[in-house]
Amino acid sequence: MLRGTKVGLRARHEDDIPILRTELYDDVVNASRAEAAPWRPVSPGSKDPRLVVDDTQQGSVPFSVVELEGGTLVGTATLWGIDNHHRAAHIGLGLLPSCRGKGYGTDVVAVLCHYGFVVRGLHRLQIETLADNTGMLRSAERNGFVREGVLRSSAWVMGEFLDEVLLGLLVDDWKPDAAV
Repeated sequence: MLRGTKVGLRARHEDDIPILRTELYDDVVNASRAEAAPWRPVSPGSKDPRLVVDDTQQGSVPFSVVELEGGTLVGTATLWGIDNHHRAAHIGLGLLPSCRGKGYGTDVVAVLCHYGFVVRGLHRLQIETLADNTGMLRSAERNGFVREGVLRSSAWVMGEFLDEVLLGLLVDDWKPDAAV
C-alpha cells in the first residue's frame, strides 16, 4: 500500500465495488461531473471497467483509497493516460460524499504524485477538472500544480457546457512535502 498522512492507496478489492458503485457511480450528478461520457446505468454484477480492475491494461493504474486509521474505504484514485514515451500521466480521484472536505483529496494527490514521480519515473502529471470543483483545484494547488489554462465550455454536464481547468506539475517543480 502507498501511504500518505491520512490515506492509503491500495489495490481494488471485490468488496469495494458495491460501495463505489452505490456511492459514486449510481449518483447521476456526481458521475456526470466525473466522467467524460454520459451517465448510464450499469447492471449489478456487470464487469464495469470503471470498477473492475484489468491488471493487463498498462495505461491506467486504479487504486482504492482507504483511511490509514481503520482502513475504511473513502474513494477511488487513478493514474491514467500513462504515456511512457513522454513520461506523463493524468491524475483522477473520487471521494465518497461523506468523506469530502476532510483533507483526503489533498493527501490522495500527494500520494499519486509520489507514485507517478518516484515509483513510475514520470516527468509530468496533469489534472483536468471542472472549473467549479474547488476541492480538486485546492488539492492540486496545495501539491504544487499550476493552472495552465481553461478549456472554455468543453464539458457537457447535465444539460449545460462547463469550463474545465487544466493543471500541470513537473517533477523538477514537485516538492514532496508541499501538501503538509
